[in-house]
Amino acid sequence: MNIDYVARNYPLDDQIRTYTSDKLQKIAKFLEDPVEIRVTLEHEKHRYIADLHVAHRFGVIKANEENDDMYDAINLAVDKTEKQARRSRKKFRDKRRKADRNNGSQWPVEVLERASIGAGGSPRIVKKSVLSIKPMSIDEAALQLEDSKNDFVVFRDAASDQVSVLYKRRDQNYGLISPE
Repeated sequence: MNIDYVARNYPLDDQIRTYTSDKLQKIAKFLEDPVEIRVTLEHEKHRYIADLHVAHRFGVIKANEENDDMYDAINLAVDKTEKQARRSRKKFRDKRRKADRNNGSQWPVEVLERASIGAGGSPRIVKKSVLSIKPMSIDEAALQLEDSKNDFVVFRDAASDQVSVLYKRRDQNYGLISPE
């Protein structure tokens, strides 16, 4: 963890550095190294401003707090940053778990076009497509099917978390194929 300090109209002494560094250790446990932190401390008339800028593997976290006391401003900014770091870490973990669970999110789907039957008397595959399977509701799939030129949509049902196919029927209604 690398901490850079910037002070504007405020004397930056070792006491405030160690206090801020100790508080920022709480954030480091949520984020993996390397973490770059810029702490800006300002004094304007009757208020103190603590501005934190944390660059880490998952993105950037910014927090800006004002108070009548510099230590309170630092505490508020660190608390806000810690909350954002937790949220960022949870979001990253959820994405990773979802990716692990859906590691086959692109399955080869064979699309058969109308073609003349081969010499053996059986239809042959004339086109093969790879479709990405996105989680969505049945209503969203119907909207996507209306906008699409295809006659079907392959999607992961958000309610049941199963792969389903929504297709256009000849009577202009929709059909849904889903596993048991």
